Amino acid sequence: MSEPFILVVEDDHNLAKLLQYNLEKAGYRCEHTVSGEEALELISRRSVDLLLLDIMLPGMDGFEVCRKIRQHQLHKELPIVMLTAKGEEIDKVLGFELGIDDYVVKPFSPRELNLRIRAILKRDRRSRRDIQEVMTCNGLKVDISRHRVTLDDRELTLTLMEFKLLVVLLRRRGQAQSRETLLSDVWDVDKNINTRTIDTHITRLREKLGETGKLIKTVRGLGYKLEASGECLDEK
Repeated sequence: MSEPFILVVEDDHNLAKLLQYNLEKAGYRCEHTVSGEEALELISRRSVDLLLLDIMLPGMDGFEVCRKIRQHQLHKELPIVMLTAKGEEIDKVLGFELGIDDYVVKPFSPRELNLRIRAILKRDRRSRRDIQEVMTCNGLKVDISRHRVTLDDRELTLTLMEFKLLVVLLRRRGQAQSRETLLSDVWDVDKNINTRTIDTHITRLREKLGETGKLIKTVRGLGYKLEASGECLDEK
């Protein structure tokens, strides 16, 4: 199993480098962004295990970043630790109301932060084991918690975006989804991406699914839907 990937969102470059150094020393994979917009863009295209999020950011602040993540169906369970110099009670309350997992006030001990992160990731892994969602449909099996897709017991290699598209279509099988809706749910609600991007990813997804890809139907003038020809099951 690969090391957990932590995204640090911090506009203080010196602090960000220190955080990245300590996290990598503790065995985590780590990347750093300086703005909320960059963080949302990265989260939209790769799997993140924990977000270390500063409140005071240029442009979109940490609260707004957290709000957008918690509104997103595919990212609403992402563990978030807020890191800030502001220690007022109202900031803590607002953060927890938005669904953060922990709150660390600067200055802080790197060892304490590491222990908090370790506890959250351990709890998150335990939660994922307890609440696993597996969808099976027409020989297709999608294990959400493990990000694993098999077709007739043969494992498929999908990109993160292809995986997210497949999950959304399966969850809403039989329901037509507009390109705009798919962009909102698979990428980011505010991203300036041409809706034809969806067509490209759908084409690639169909190719990888082979004959099963024909279940993804084009809805003229709107978008796409997945039509199952047999029984589909959602398991917890």
